[in-house]
Amino acid sequence: MSTYLLKNAHIIDPVTETDAERDILIVDGIIDSIEENISDVIAETFDLKGRVVAPGFCDMHVHFRDPGQEYKEDISSGALSAAAGGFTTVACMPNTDPTIDNMQTARYIVEKSSLLPVDVHPIGAVTKGRKGEELAPMSELVEAGVVAFSDDGSPVFNSKILRIAFEYASMFDKPIIQHAEDPFLFKGGAMHEGLVSTQLGLPGIPRISEDTMILRDIAIAEYLDCHYHIAHVSTAGAATAVRGAKERGLKVSCEVTPHHFTLTDEAVRSYETNTKMNPPLRTMDDVIALKEALRDGVIDAIATDHAPHTRSEKEVEYTYAPFGIVGLETAIGLALTELVHKKYLSLWEMIEKFSTNPRQILRLTPIRIEIGEAANLTFFDPECTWEVDIDQFKSKSNNSPFNGFQLRGKPLGIFNKNQMLWFD
Repeated sequence: MSTYLLKNAHIIDPVTETDAERDILIVDGIIDSIEENISDVIAETFDLKGRVVAPGFCDMHVHFRDPGQEYKEDISSGALSAAAGGFTTVACMPNTDPTIDNMQTARYIVEKSSLLPVDVHPIGAVTKGRKGEELAPMSELVEAGVVAFSDDGSPVFNSKILRIAFEYASMFDKPIIQHAEDPFLFKGGAMHEGLVSTQLGLPGIPRISEDTMILRDIAIAEYLDCHYHIAHVSTAGAATAVRGAKERGLKVSCEVTPHHFTLTDEAVRSYETNTKMNPPLRTMDDVIALKEALRDGVIDAIATDHAPHTRSEKEVEYTYAPFGIVGLETAIGLALTELVHKKYLSLWEMIEKFSTNPRQILRLTPIRIEIGEAANLTFFDPECTWEVDIDQFKSKSNNSPFNGFQLRGKPLGIFNKNQMLWFD
């Protein structure tokens, strides 16, 4: 029998509407008791005074590079990075090699992750090979355990194929997650198109690449009355489009990454290739619009788009570097620093966007911190100040633009599947 006692925990659980300091007793992975004071028990004890215990955080957008590019990240190292970042659940995108467009690859991910302390859910490709030409076998992928469909890294640009995909996905009650960009407007770009790109002499990616795709997709989703989820929104126009769709009662949801609500294209002036991501860093106007959309509930979730690359792949000229950064281990710190401490979100609202809402979007079972439930918990300190050190990351890769950043608020660990991982 394994017994853990969490003393003086500040429990914030939007599902059970709990916001209180309590002790939590966990026996064999199940919450046995929640009381103001639990004593006289033999247990491994953690004093969580000043720390928050929340329903396990869910990152609905990661790239674990497994199968095919395990030298960048594999399922085990990715799960360890997720745990260090405070996530008990992740959903991994299908741009692997082979693509998650078949039952065998989806089952490989489910089986390989089954004993890990982090739940790893595969997202199936919308089209075979993510080529946008022919639908993947969606029924088989659902049977194999996928929780959503996306061609992330590439948009589903063909409107007829997207329509059919929406219709099939709705049969299985799975969302379509769109990487929204017009490939013809995006092609050849390396950063946001604007004053900074002009001054740096780098090819630009205009806002309308994202905005026009989202407007088209919303029109199709409205016509079909289907659930449409937009990955990593980055523009003020995207936020406006989603706000309008929600005001009309459409089944539209979206996510934003910490790097898009923290950094602007000014960061690219260093020519540091860890500032190169897709979609690109935009302007301060866009950052403010995204923060306001988070505050207003227009943006439902925070996701990292964790995209590992090796140092040698990134240490090239800016235009030749791959897009993407790692994000699992800095997400909570950035959200607390940029959103909670700057009064855009309360702790309760931040937890909704990291835990409650992503699970709702993916149709995963809600996490409840109450007696009789399996303990699935995230621990963080909202006030702890710390400096990001990429050499301490648990990920195989450390391609982050946040090295040396001073953050206020830090992930401490997780409890899931009767396993405690504590990183403080």
